[in-house]
Amino acid sequence: MSYLQHFKLKEQPFRLTPDPDFLYWSKQHARAKAYMESTIWLADGFVVITGEIGSGKTTLLQSFLAELDESIVYAVVSQTQLTPTQFLQAVLTEFGFKPFNKAKVELLDMLNMFLIEQYSNGKKVVLIVDEAQNLSKKVLEEIRLLSGIETHKEKVLRIILAGQPELKETLESPSLKQLVQRVRLRFHIGPLDMNDMRQYIDHRLAVGGRDPNDLFTPKTYDLILRYSGGVPRLINTLCDTALLCAFADEKPVVDVDDIMAAVAELNWKEHESNTGLYQKLAQVAARAEAEAVPVTHIEVRSGGETQATHTFPQGRVIVGRSPDNEIYIQSKFVSRHHLQLISDDDGCVVEDLNSTNGVFLGEKQVKKYRLRSGDVVSLGVHELVYKDLRDESAQAQQKDKASVARK
Repeated sequence: MSYLQHFKLKEQPFRLTPDPDFLYWSKQHARAKAYMESTIWLADGFVVITGEIGSGKTTLLQSFLAELDESIVYAVVSQTQLTPTQFLQAVLTEFGFKPFNKAKVELLDMLNMFLIEQYSNGKKVVLIVDEAQNLSKKVLEEIRLLSGIETHKEKVLRIILAGQPELKETLESPSLKQLVQRVRLRFHIGPLDMNDMRQYIDHRLAVGGRDPNDLFTPKTYDLILRYSGGVPRLINTLCDTALLCAFADEKPVVDVDDIMAAVAELNWKEHESNTGLYQKLAQVAARAEAEAVPVTHIEVRSGGETQATHTFPQGRVIVGRSPDNEIYIQSKFVSRHHLQLISDDDGCVVEDLNSTNGVFLGEKQVKKYRLRSGDVVSLGVHELVYKDLRDESAQAQQKDKASVARK
């Protein structure tokens, strides 16, 4: 009897090769995909997606590409240890050209003409650079210049950079300040927590044909998280090895002994995320988040009644029908990711994320608009009332000063 027959499986559930059919949509992966999708409609700026090795970036990219329609032309460059000229050649090759033995100025002209031609034909062009942490600063600067190619109406090249956490460090370089200013959205895919990890394992078993998903005993999950750190690729390696150990002993399910046998066979120690250092770093991050000063107040209304209120520090807030949003509105009139609110030192900007029913201020539909405290944003039958808490704080301080002066 084979491994699959023994466990009543149709496919190997924990293989390491990327397969979109096995992709589990954690909140993080759903958010990262939503950001990538936004590049199709919002052409002005980069999207940067980072994640640890084995976090599922490549599978996520494959899923994103598989859903693009015929109006989208795309190129994926994965070999990134290149000179600027070699990079341009790689991009043009992906678009179907034979760009070798040409000067850089000729390459740029070929790409520019191609992009304008695609725009004239109603096509949108997306460039995805995987393993972008290996790009040199010269190539990153070349990419920034490419992003500036435009018609009289809009940019014609949409760019997604995907890579390991080192990419974040590279982008912090002072010499890349101009490029960073062009980054519209940035998201980091972290490890899965216990709940997501259990659902991830159950999902892969279900896709593999196991029904019901009772192949791993309840006590195994703590060990899997402890030794994998919640990294999908490590989860796959550990679970697959544990299945082999259980199969060798002719067991019907995987128990704690099989997990520990797999750990011994792999010669693993507890994942670094479970060491004291990482716990301290997590505590510091949690304290920093808790101490973040709220600057944006959003009141959600429907039918004239308040449904919810939210406060947020500076940063990005997504509003939509999907539960992974910061502001979740369960309504058929609201798109999955309907709009975003971006607050900074100057206030807050609302931006439509290509929603079906649009974003309105009064009777006027807006795509991107800098809000003033008290503005009411309409989406479907719901309203968002915006207040800048810094305005109220400044007014309170002025009153206090005036009161002290009178005394």
